[in-house]
Amino acid sequence: MLLSRNIFILIILGILNSCGFQLRQPVLLPVSMNQTYIETNNNRSLFSQQLKKELVSKNVELVSSKADATSILKIFEDETGRRVLSVSARNIATEYEVFYRIVFGLEEDGKLLSPPREIILTRSYTFDERLVLGKSQEEEMLIEALAGDLVRMVLNQLSSK
Repeated sequence: MLLSRNIFILIILGILNSCGFQLRQPVLLPVSMNQTYIETNNNRSLFSQQLKKELVSKNVELVSSKADATSILKIFEDETGRRVLSVSARNIATEYEVFYRIVFGLEEDGKLLSPPREIILTRSYTFDERLVLGKSQEEEMLIEALAGDLVRMVLNQLSSK
């Protein structure tokens, strides 16, 4: 019994190793981002707040002036909203789509390293007019989740440079 269990575990480990499975590695940002200035029109957006928290957790020093920075993370556009996806026979919205859109670029030594990149994430949810309070909270939670996903995507793209 114990021998067969150990053999089974060895087989599973061998299969996982042979297929290239690896645990996700932490994001390693470029050394030039050690002192970063974030240039954005909206410092209070969910994306900006979560981005700052994540950069600080990765030991990036956020500086308050461009002169002190080794790189400038430019957030050209940061917007969120919702669209109607479907309506009922009485012309009442029954499904919405929330979106979060950002356009960003990284600047070092006065040069933009790549053209501005755009990322748009969307999620849909059903809407019931009898549950307005709960659905508005659901929309807020979806937007927060989208902002968190965008932060991870931006950091992954920056780390691949």
